[in-house]
Amino acid sequence: MNVCVRVEEVRTFSRAVRRSGKLVGFVPTMGALHEGHLSLVRAAKSQSDVVVVSIFVNPTQFGPNEDFAKYPRTLKQDRELLEREGVALLLAPPVTEIYPDGAATYVMVEGLSEKLDSVSRPGHFRGVTTVVTKLFNIVEPDRAFFGQKDAAQIAIIRRMVRDLKIPVQVIACPIVREPDGLAMSSRNAYLSGEERKRALVLRRSLLAAEEAFKNGERRASKLVESALKVFNNEPAVRLDYFQVVDPDTLESAETISRPVLVAVAAYVGSTRLIDNTLL
Repeated sequence: MNVCVRVEEVRTFSRAVRRSGKLVGFVPTMGALHEGHLSLVRAAKSQSDVVVVSIFVNPTQFGPNEDFAKYPRTLKQDRELLEREGVALLLAPPVTEIYPDGAATYVMVEGLSEKLDSVSRPGHFRGVTTVVTKLFNIVEPDRAFFGQKDAAQIAIIRRMVRDLKIPVQVIACPIVREPDGLAMSSRNAYLSGEERKRALVLRRSLLAAEEAFKNGERRASKLVESALKVFNNEPAVRLDYFQVVDPDTLESAETISRPVLVAVAAYVGSTRLIDNTLL
């Protein structure tokens, strides 16, 4: 596996691959890899000829009081995992390679970037779309793979790709869960044993909404109501939001007549976790 820290090295590699008629699959990550990330790598391998993975903890998507400094960084372990998966190239750049001194350009998807997580994390999606645009420009992939757990992020990136005419196919892959149902996340490592148990309330709230839907309920407010009853039984977990929205526009849904995204975010101790399901 090639390990690159410089933009031009990656461009040279990717362009050579594409000139040979092969497809480049790309998996952007912030490292601290787990089975969810590896499932994206395997999806990329099955749908591409050559797989590139990036590991970059992006400072612009963290707020001033968030966990940028303590976000888990496990590059040696991550590298070993990716080598075992047959990844062709790992891009692991320093911050200055992605954001040169004096960088003042950002990418913002207006209308979508102010919804869901952005209420609690102002500027978060601007940071995401900015770094993903940069990574797409560096890697020049044919296909890019993202986890469904970050459903709002996927909707925003798809709109960005469409609006900016970026020639990449954005592919969403299923959420990977722990045996007890908790969605895999690098931030799960922050949880104490007791918090780990409490965190399951996110999944239970989604299951309650799914059950109401299966029983014929089509009013979004009633799905939310069923989820809030679940949260009321776990007062130590602070709900950020539980919303039923259009999966493409992230606009709130009232009556469910077409597929919707049911999304939840909550604080378990000081750790913010997200999860979702599609109905």
